[in-house]
Amino acid sequence: MRRFAALAPLALLAATPPAPDVNWAGYGGPDENHYSPLAQINAGNVKQLGLAWYKDINDGGSALSAPIAVDGVVYYASGLSHIRAVDAATGREIWHYDAQTWKVAGHKMRGAWGIRGIAYDKGQIFFGTMDGRLIALNAKTGRPAWQSMTIQPDDERYISGPPWVFRGKVIIGHGGADFAPIRGYVTAYDQKTGKQLWRFYTVPGDPAKGFENKAMAMAAKTWNGEWWRYGGGGTVWNAMAYDPRYNRIYIGIGNGSPWNRKIRSPGGGDNLFLCSIVALDADTGEYVWHYQTNPGETWDFNSAMDIELTDMVVNGQKRPVLMHAPKNGFVYVIDRESGKLISAKNIVPVNWAKGIDVATGRPIENPEARYPDGKPAVVYPSPFGAHNIEAMSYNPATGLLYIPTMDQGRVYVDPESGLAGWRHLDGQRLSTGTGAPPPGVAPDRAATSFLLAWNPATQSEAWRVPMPGLRGGGGTASTAGGLLFAGNAGGTFDAYAAATGRKLWSFNAQTAVMAQPITYRAHGRQYVSVIAGARFSSAVGLPREWNYRTQQWRLLTFALGGKARLPRAAQVETPVLDDPGFAPVASRVAAGNAAFAQRCSICHGAATVSGGTAPDLAQSPIAMDAASFRAVLHEGLLRERGMPQFEELSDGEIEDLRHYIRQRARERLSAKPGQQVNRGLHEGQ
Repeated sequence: MRRFAALAPLALLAATPPAPDVNWAGYGGPDENHYSPLAQINAGNVKQLGLAWYKDINDGGSALSAPIAVDGVVYYASGLSHIRAVDAATGREIWHYDAQTWKVAGHKMRGAWGIRGIAYDKGQIFFGTMDGRLIALNAKTGRPAWQSMTIQPDDERYISGPPWVFRGKVIIGHGGADFAPIRGYVTAYDQKTGKQLWRFYTVPGDPAKGFENKAMAMAAKTWNGEWWRYGGGGTVWNAMAYDPRYNRIYIGIGNGSPWNRKIRSPGGGDNLFLCSIVALDADTGEYVWHYQTNPGETWDFNSAMDIELTDMVVNGQKRPVLMHAPKNGFVYVIDRESGKLISAKNIVPVNWAKGIDVATGRPIENPEARYPDGKPAVVYPSPFGAHNIEAMSYNPATGLLYIPTMDQGRVYVDPESGLAGWRHLDGQRLSTGTGAPPPGVAPDRAATSFLLAWNPATQSEAWRVPMPGLRGGGGTASTAGGLLFAGNAGGTFDAYAAATGRKLWSFNAQTAVMAQPITYRAHGRQYVSVIAGARFSSAVGLPREWNYRTQQWRLLTFALGGKARLPRAAQVETPVLDDPGFAPVASRVAAGNAAFAQRCSICHGAATVSGGTAPDLAQSPIAMDAASFRAVLHEGLLRERGMPQFEELSDGEIEDLRHYIRQRARERLSAKPGQQVNRGLHEGQ
């Protein structure tokens, strides 16, 4: 990386907000910053905000997607790939399209991640599917215009993130490197025909096969060993940003495959372009510049989080900047033209690095954080990151970033089987290349979460609001009306004063609100829409965890003077079940424990304690009956509802799972009130 001189503190460029845009046509909103210039709803009248209408979502699977709104129509995604168009003022359904992903996704459904975003351009709706298709729908009719397969036959890639649209093109990435040996890339397609225009790989492949371009040849010099056997990783599974000033697309790149660099690249190396922001020419896909947040990354500190764009004054000179808060705990301000680092500061206490050297752009690492010589290390942040997929936003009027933030650590250690014997378990489990924490080694402080307002010009905190649970803050959107909208794991959707963090309004959503809200104008009236529903795989430390069977996923839409009311929340309890005549066998419980961790915990929760994404199996009558349990797992009886098929499991392995679930149910029933029994979160995409 080139060296650059340190720069003086920044001052935000005072700019007049753009003219109001009635639409919110893509994940990043009108300006990539999750910000709207609309101000009809403002700090002075937000107390008059009420529910205008709502739509129940009953498609199965999770729905963490941000809606979009264009010309009086709201489009939203749910489940595995259901897309709906509804009237923005009334919620009346106009059309519904089901990509029937469950029929073709196969093992990719085991990733647990539902669709997380859609995009509109020139009369079409674009979205990706778990089985790897990119689909274009006619926005008026919902009929398919074209679909293109973006992945190779029978590989383990899948799409969960949103596409980006620009200059007649649509670009999409994919996930999967956490579960299989995957080499990441992004692909741009023609919006009219679905024809592939260009593809950019994010990590180098097998040198014996040659490199696609000079960027891959350069990147290969930063890897060691036979990394291509492990795929390398570097998937672009979440955020990007389009910059019309330079006609560039910025892509946020994920972690390595596996996480542990000692396995994928023995001997070290920066492993470009893992955990980087890469700028590409939007017309050709050619490499322009990169900035790597974690050279030689080994903790799952990927850079797939939001990328916000604005202008700042630096040393008296106006400069276009990119703002980024990846998992690793720092906020970065980067020059968009050159890719040079301007400043970086941690937003939570971190111990993997002492800071970021502005002169080199590289972190000042703590060597012990790399868990050397097989020694365990407690590292902050955890793989959940200080900031994850819950969208941050930037408000040009306040000059603040609003970041859903977490402070928690994780124990890292090499796998028990050793580095040489490690291998991927394709499609089955997280391919971390790390082992279980040794007894007595654990983080030294309790996990917390909060909503943070951060000044990127001064790299300092403006205010914070505590959030409930370990991962309590939902996605954010800010407005010219002086407001910040954000939900939380506790079940409310709130409006805050953007400058001070004072809560001005709150709505009881009857379930967690973790998706990103949007705001738009239709028929002269401003609306705010958000999808509500708990997407947590495992328990997240709430006094009462959300229940898959009793919570109701919904699209909620608000306006000034809204008078709609939600039905009374279900009060039905679903207790942990027990079969007194069932006698768990210790050997089968142990085997079932391993199988559950590999195949089931990603949806049904660590140690069977679900957080709302899928049913809690200790409460499931299906798990009580051997024939029913086999029909679901082996035969795929509930695939249409998002439950994957595990046809490779033998009857004996399925019965092992039942023994484990019944044992866990006994343990949970015997636990004292309020006692937590091996609860935990699950990392992932």
